[in-house]
Amino acid sequence: MHYVTSDIHNDNVKFEKLLERLALSGNDCLYILGDLFDRTDYNPDPVGVYFNILKTGNKCRMIRGNHDDWLARYILSYYKTPERKRKKLAAYEYNTFALLTERLTSVDMMHLAKMILEWPVQDCIEIDGVRYLLAHAMTAHPHKVYRDDYYMWGEGDEQEFLKKGIAGYISVCGHHNKGGGTIWKNGIGNVYICDCGSGDKSGRLGCLCLETKEEIYV
Repeated sequence: MHYVTSDIHNDNVKFEKLLERLALSGNDCLYILGDLFDRTDYNPDPVGVYFNILKTGNKCRMIRGNHDDWLARYILSYYKTPERKRKKLAAYEYNTFALLTERLTSVDMMHLAKMILEWPVQDCIEIDGVRYLLAHAMTAHPHKVYRDDYYMWGEGDEQEFLKKGIAGYISVCGHHNKGGGTIWKNGIGNVYICDCGSGDKSGRLGCLCLETKEEIYV
């Protein structure tokens, strides 16, 4: 089976519960559509999220979200700055960087940053003859490539995208908790939004099975 989730936002407790529920085996695969890190002050564990990604290996495939991108670029900037000058750098906006540095070496941090920047901003897959586009905020036709921030942030035509999607494909994204804690689907069934508020105390981590369209929540 192929599963999709998004916007973990440092909540490793929910992430581990989801992995336990899915019990990925054989050809199973979980796609995580960005924003694995940042934003939450509720039970944050970015190191746990990172280690679980490493542990699952090719059973998990990541799409880069805006928060992941920000974190990676800050890490690279920080460690490329001479140590004597680092105190002059602006602090990272979220608690993720500080929590990571409590448990990871500089080599680990650089490895994480480089790994994040290797994550694609869109993936196109076909399952049982159905074509899917996976991105963090918005998808685009594979033959029409935009700048990375289009896929990670969305642009002015986001409402049109949510209404019509991309002809010939089912788009699955995250970025906005549009369903108020449930997976949102547009009226014609070709756009799904999987952000369900993980990282907030009252939020959930939602997961969609692409073959069956079963919705799983933890």
